[in-house]
Amino acid sequence: MLKSLLHNRLSGLLLLAIVIFVLPVFFNNPFHYDMATQIAIYATTVVGLNLLVGFAGQISLGHAGFFGVGAYFSAIMTGVYGWPPVITLLLGAVLVGFLAFVVGRPILRLKGYYLSMATLALGFIIAIIINNEGWLTGGPDGMPVPSLSVFGWELSTFSSYSFLGMTISGSLAWYWLAGVLLLLGVWLAQNLIDSPIGRALRSVHGSEVAASVVGVDTARFKNLVFVISAVYASLMGSLYAHFQGFITPDIAGFMESIILVTMVVLGGMGSTIGVILGAVLLTLLPQLLADFHEYEMMMFGLILMLTMIFMPKGLLPTTQRFIRSRLSKKKGEQA
Repeated sequence: MLKSLLHNRLSGLLLLAIVIFVLPVFFNNPFHYDMATQIAIYATTVVGLNLLVGFAGQISLGHAGFFGVGAYFSAIMTGVYGWPPVITLLLGAVLVGFLAFVVGRPILRLKGYYLSMATLALGFIIAIIINNEGWLTGGPDGMPVPSLSVFGWELSTFSSYSFLGMTISGSLAWYWLAGVLLLLGVWLAQNLIDSPIGRALRSVHGSEVAASVVGVDTARFKNLVFVISAVYASLMGSLYAHFQGFITPDIAGFMESIILVTMVVLGGMGSTIGVILGAVLLTLLPQLLADFHEYEMMMFGLILMLTMIFMPKGLLPTTQRFIRSRLSKKKGEQA
């Protein structure tokens, strides 16, 4: 059993690492690298969100609020007060984790529609604060964000760097940074899933009453995973702010939260690789539908609706089930 878990975990990580390593071969310009970097940032965010939604069964419709707090904390502390970006990124995660811990205790006592409305309200409150406190955040106009610097090495998409005798572009450097962080985020999530904490989360998802009967402290584990998913969002929000160089309150808005949840549902709740696939599709889809202009949102909604009707478990789990059924059918015919 343990060998099987390790095999599945390592094979998924290895496949993801190979994809990240090979993809640059097919990129022709900086735009491709920038899109891949955005995908990696969103994918890492939803890997954390999947722990909450897919494994613990707790919905969050305001998760972009945590993403936005991380982004604005880094923007303000580096741009206004001159703090080192790495320090602000980590402190922002601590701040967001504490915020999630404080609000998670009362919110996660709710269930179903009530929990959805409470997390939605939390996201609205954060977005309103960012919009209204223009003296600090720039308000609806947004604010610039300094480049990310690590130990004096400034990372910018407009620069080039020398590494091991090779010259690499800033876009490629950002791609590798985001790719490595995605691998790290997936590794941490999969280790958590296969740990006793992960088994407790799955029991909470199955039945909170049954989990409580066997001794699982459901309130503690729900709050724990809420904090972990919020920290994922904060770290990626900070990274996104430095990558873009300019942010607006839209990154903490309602639509952004819906997109994050949709990435999880579309790819497959409870599937770490599946939610990464969801992030890839929902990040690329607006680019693919850009030629349709007026009909873009309608086609976007239609694609999602058809996916949910015919693949209610998500793209990856449904595809895996189809392949397994076909293979078992062929084995039965051969026997």
